[in-house]
Amino acid sequence: MDHLQQKKKWKRRLRKSRGVRRRLRRNLERPRLSVFRSSKHIAAQVIDDFAGRTLAAASSYEKDLADQLTGKSKSERAAVVGRVLAERAREAGVAEVRFDRGWYLYHGRVKALAEAAREGGLKF
Repeated sequence: MDHLQQKKKWKRRLRKSRGVRRRLRRNLERPRLSVFRSSKHIAAQVIDDFAGRTLAAASSYEKDLADQLTGKSKSERAAVVGRVLAERAREAGVAEVRFDRGWYLYHGRVKALAEAAREGGLKF
């Protein structure tokens, strides 16, 4: 992939993620649950955009979760991260969030994380 193709790809991703955030910006009463997905890991955080700070976060990078994640598929790991995030968000006093999937499709690991967070008690 040459330089121009890479530049177009990132511009397309940026445009898609900005479109998602533009639609989410309508409801600032609830914090935003933002998802980041790489080829091996997944991370999510609950962000209060009004105050500009992170209320709760969880990722598959964490050493605390290593024993729960070993031997599982990427989707199963995402579900574990979603449950842990929901637990941490409830401890921080957050019950309802807006789901920011970024430019990722609501499919696979992103969907597994979202459904596990819902099962953990978050509403969105």
